[in-house]
Amino acid sequence: MTLVVPLGAVEQHGPHLPLDTDTRIAAAVAEQICTRLDDASVIVAPPLAYGASGEHEGFAGTVSIGHEALLALLVEYGRSACRWAARLLFVNGHGGNALTLRSAVSRLRYEGRDVAWFPCAFADADAHAGYTETSVLLHISPELVAESERRVPGNCTPVAALLEPMRAGGVAAVSATGVLGDPRAATAAAGAGLFDAVVDGGVAAVAAWDVDENGRLG
Repeated sequence: MTLVVPLGAVEQHGPHLPLDTDTRIAAAVAEQICTRLDDASVIVAPPLAYGASGEHEGFAGTVSIGHEALLALLVEYGRSACRWAARLLFVNGHGGNALTLRSAVSRLRYEGRDVAWFPCAFADADAHAGYTETSVLLHISPELVAESERRVPGNCTPVAALLEPMRAGGVAAVSATGVLGDPRAATAAAGAGLFDAVVDGGVAAVAAWDVDENGRLG
């Protein structure tokens, strides 16, 4: 049996998206991967909703459990679930969890467990609560996306150029709204295409089960 576990975060996503955006995306991707595989031995678990989101703590609503707590959670989760699941896959919806996932999956694999992770990585995505995430939410949970007048652009500078100030002061140091990107042109149709591409990649990755040196499915 393969257990597919969505992993997200509780963090601000500007004035127009819900706090559970990353968890919601991870859960939807995981569910669709299982549906499209159409294999009774591949099942989806309830999502793990909290992650490492310290960079967003300058905004109300964000709750981060940090690297150490998340690492402990993922390792103990894996140890327990692998008592009955032959394989375990974490589907990650929040980029800030990636380093912790690598550490946790590396430990679990070192201990002899067949564990991997897969990112919800959208092609040509902007950084946070912009066009990409807004489009995907308009596709999977349109009722939770605020009206268009609240979809305001944030800092559209490439993230690489923002890393130094964000290390010092988090997202609040570079964006008053918490948005990194521009959500105004987002559409449900665009979100459907972005979402389907990630799910297609996940289905192929699970079928191949080729785990790289970082524990990630290729």
